[in-house]
Amino acid sequence: MFRKVRYLFVKELIQTLRDKRMRVTLIVPPILQLIIFGYAANLDVKHIRTAIRDLDQSVDSRDLIGRFGSSKYFDIVSFPQTPTEVKDLINQGDVTLSIEIPTDFSRKLKKGDTATVQIVLDGTESNTALIALGYANQILSEFSTQVLIRRLNRAGMTGFEEAGVELQHRIWFNPNFESRLFYVPGVIAAIAFLLPIILTAQAIVREREIGTLEQIMVTPIRSWELMVGKTLPFALIGLFDVIMIALIGIFWFEVPLRGNPFILLSGAALFLMSSVAIGLFISTICSTQQQAQISAFFFSMPAFTLSGFAFPIENMPEWIQYLTYANPLRYFLIIVRGVFLKGNGLDILWPQMLALAVLGGIMVLLSSLRFRKRLK
Repeated sequence: MFRKVRYLFVKELIQTLRDKRMRVTLIVPPILQLIIFGYAANLDVKHIRTAIRDLDQSVDSRDLIGRFGSSKYFDIVSFPQTPTEVKDLINQGDVTLSIEIPTDFSRKLKKGDTATVQIVLDGTESNTALIALGYANQILSEFSTQVLIRRLNRAGMTGFEEAGVELQHRIWFNPNFESRLFYVPGVIAAIAFLLPIILTAQAIVREREIGTLEQIMVTPIRSWELMVGKTLPFALIGLFDVIMIALIGIFWFEVPLRGNPFILLSGAALFLMSSVAIGLFISTICSTQQQAQISAFFFSMPAFTLSGFAFPIENMPEWIQYLTYANPLRYFLIIVRGVFLKGNGLDILWPQMLALAVLGGIMVLLSSLRFRKRLK
């Protein structure tokens, strides 16, 4: 039994690796994907292009402008003179945020009245706009506090500079808010998910296309032995890519590995079981390699969206959140980020490990039944 599986395993591995294009596919795309997410995918909002229209031209207005100019979050790139110029700058995408200081700004501050400042935002990128508005509100709040303290000091009340609440924060696991620490571990999960699916689906369909699947079936080999021998090489290839990308992430992108690497490999092995089973299932419903590739693409896109790879699951509608529990990628992302960034062990990650084992077993069973039915 094991000899037949071993022969089929060696045959499939040799057939896969002797193809030069396939060897390139197994190494180059994962590395390119890691480089893109490591360098290009950046959620940090800094250097927001800002336009300021100062109608007051006073000491107070210049003080406020200086606070925006000295901030690392805002780059003042234009000083428009008319509302039409402001509109054109935003419409053309030259600025993200525009600030207008009215003519009575300084006069109202000196009288003790409330002075208004108009902020216009380009809301086409809602996430950037909300973050920029938060930064602007923080600067305006600090400016307003300083104006209030000066007013109280002029009234003879002193000592307010030391009063108030001082915020002391401590950020765990990613103190510098570096996006690559979030994305690079996610790339490991993405590769372990997509690559085995595509390889498994195409390999079995390829045998059917060229007519060799029937030749294999007339040999003294059972269907489950054929399934194991055909899918095990791609699981090992996926595990190799996981290790390769993990090492590049650790030594090149300096992503800390705070947990036990054997826990990461164990989670990857359980996850790869689901990936190859999904690829096997796709192969049973497709007749050509092109169909298998397209089917894998259409399956992977919703799976990535519902995994928490880029979009928090907590922000999704409640009924969609229930669907994510059937997505193995959701659990592996928790494992890989927990091991890398938090140093979590089995005492914390055992629910995700158990979920992967259960989902993987179900997927293998369903794929096997479908595979046997298709062979018959």
